[in-house]
Amino acid sequence: MVTLKEKIGYALGDAAAGGITWKVMSIAFPLFFTNVFGLTVADTATLMLIARMFDVVTDPLMGSLADRTQSRWGTYRPWLIFGAVPLGVIFALLLYTPDFGPVGKRIWAYTLYLLMMAVYTAVNVPYGSLLGVMTADDNEKNQFSSFRMVGAYAMGFITLLSFPYLQKMVGGTPAHQYAVLGAALGGVATLMTLACGLLTKERLKPVRAEKFTFKPFADLFKNKPWIYLTLIGICTNFFNGFRYAVAGYLMEYCLHGDVTVSGLIINYTVFMTFGEVTCMIFGGLSPKFTQWMGSKRKAFTVAAIICAVTSVAFFFVPMDPAYIWVLIAIVILTSVGVGLYSPLLWSMYADVADYATEKNGTSSTGLIFSSGTMAQKFGSAISGALVALFLGMAGFYSGTDASGQTVVTITDMEAVRSMTWALFSIIPAVIVLIMLWLLYKYPIKK
Repeated sequence: MVTLKEKIGYALGDAAAGGITWKVMSIAFPLFFTNVFGLTVADTATLMLIARMFDVVTDPLMGSLADRTQSRWGTYRPWLIFGAVPLGVIFALLLYTPDFGPVGKRIWAYTLYLLMMAVYTAVNVPYGSLLGVMTADDNEKNQFSSFRMVGAYAMGFITLLSFPYLQKMVGGTPAHQYAVLGAALGGVATLMTLACGLLTKERLKPVRAEKFTFKPFADLFKNKPWIYLTLIGICTNFFNGFRYAVAGYLMEYCLHGDVTVSGLIINYTVFMTFGEVTCMIFGGLSPKFTQWMGSKRKAFTVAAIICAVTSVAFFFVPMDPAYIWVLIAIVILTSVGVGLYSPLLWSMYADVADYATEKNGTSSTGLIFSSGTMAQKFGSAISGALVALFLGMAGFYSGTDASGQTVVTITDMEAVRSMTWALFSIIPAVIVLIMLWLLYKYPIKK
């Protein structure tokens, strides 16, 4: 019988991955790399693109490898248990700014970012695959998926809300602040990942292929539900990726820096925190909402429409700190939609995995779920790279001078502000329209 302790244990896995490491990588890294670490806009865009496109290849391979793992801890859990420490250590090192020149910084950033993506893959692909072997009950899968999203958003809320206050408490230069917080958050992520591996159970045995072949990879592209769901997953991460990657620039250049209201410091992490807590609440309500709507696809569609409408509304609000609460209100409304559809995506991957097992006769659960993290990284890679490139086209330049100091230059402030605003609103809205068409074509009606 599935216990509450196990559901909480499973939630801790995404609290670490989605609520700490991936959240900081999505929202803080673009601004950190250009304005603190000292990479150029081009280097930042290339770094994020190469590292995560590398994962487009490694994620399916990791999924196939995880499917064939046999150990005393099970098939997928050992990857969490033994990957927890490397995940936290490399994350901490990535937020450290060494006293190097432009070339040394570039080598440091590229090497550690690639290592981070590799370790994240080795932990997160098996973590996602756990959902396929913990229970055969579809309602319990939805509950596990909901707990996962609540865990991710709850920890994301804590991480983002506390970030500016922790920076203030640490003191010193921004580089010192990020280094200390990287070590602290990396330690928390390690403990949570380890707890997830130890508290969960694998009740179902995957139907293993006798030996490694490339047939499961070929079968994926014959799996129509998988194709559509993977494209939908990419769109969800495009939508989130643009908004998270540009949030720091939006606060800095559109709203003229941090906004303080009644003692509350609203910087870019706190600005997005309001969305995190909303996603946490509505992620928990997602199973009930899905039952009310009658199917996962219908529930997903309504949630996506909410995101499209509110994103367009954001565009028409003036770029003025006086409207901060209006902007936050729209972020909250957008997050209602995100919170409702996020658990559904992973539950739908479980449906696709069941479909593939029934059709092909062997389990490819890890491979199927790896496409979820692949879509996550692909969407974040492209969106993060495009944010850097579009800002560069608008007139934003950054880099490191001969003395190792970070230098930021803006040649056209109005163009940068307009581009930033569109990257947070109109462009994500267009992505949702594409997602709605894909949902209409998605063939599984559950």
